[in-house]
Amino acid sequence: MPWQMPSETARHDRVWMAFPAEGETLGDTDALREEGYATWTAVAHAVSAFTPVTILVDPSELSRARRMLSSDVTILEAPVDEFWMRDSGPTFVVDPERPGVLGAVDWVFNGWGAPAWASWKHAAQHARIIAAEVGAELVSSALVNEGGGIHVDGEGTVLLTETVQLDPRRNPYLDRQRVEAEMLRTIGATKAVWLPRGLTRDYDEFGTNGHVDIVAAIASPGRVLLHAQQDPAHPDFEVSAALREHLAAQTDAAGRAFEIVDLPAPATLRDEEGFVDWSYVNHLVTNDGVVACGFGDETADARAREILADAYPGRRRW
Repeated sequence: MPWQMPSETARHDRVWMAFPAEGETLGDTDALREEGYATWTAVAHAVSAFTPVTILVDPSELSRARRMLSSDVTILEAPVDEFWMRDSGPTFVVDPERPGVLGAVDWVFNGWGAPAWASWKHAAQHARIIAAEVGAELVSSALVNEGGGIHVDGEGTVLLTETVQLDPRRNPYLDRQRVEAEMLRTIGATKAVWLPRGLTRDYDEFGTNGHVDIVAAIASPGRVLLHAQQDPAHPDFEVSAALREHLAAQTDAAGRAFEIVDLPAPATLRDEEGFVDWSYVNHLVTNDGVVACGFGDETADARAREILADAYPGRRRW
């Protein structure tokens, strides 16, 4: 078992991002595009307060990126189409038998199941570009997977979703056993905990088909933060209740039952597209800080900050 993915709370040297590029994901109006640029810039600056940030920038966006990003953020020119780096980028792993050696898992990225609207030709190369830049050993994988589709505790446990890794648009010929074997080979996962599904909105045309990164996060070994929709008028009320029951019956790689901590959703139920999947679970623990999104719901945002502060003691919140 040569490679192991550290806990997502482990200290790290750098955070990698990609700057938005024109396309379907960025939006089809000037307002949406400007909001996307501003949001990515804000995230880069928030993260750089705790950890150095390098951001891949498409040549067509260099002037904008240089104008919007501070000197604290390092720009690396590279082709970009899809810019969700957590999904298209490498999964960094270490070798316990070779201290100081860094590996980079290069999953196959096909734009979350090859939907007609997605463009991923450039994004599919990001893992290799970054691995070469940092001098990491490339760990090639034939598994179609995204970083947001897995979550680990650093001690052998990985959270997966049946509708992601077993998605016929991603891996039509794989079963659980083959996926688990690849998780063992690439990230050292000895125990896979399969979730039956993700949040409702994530199954829409522009969704990921059930990514775990908005559902559950292992804050520390044995302790899971779980998205909790508390309004019965939202379909995720039943979904999150079922997921809680499912997780309560699981154990991690060490044989521990999970302590489940609810992370309540904001009060907003719908937007112009339908039921929302707004979730505080998709946060970043980066060295001495925690960077999480806010939704303009003062009560829910404050409650989420308190829960995250308790989950990650001693770290600043942003």
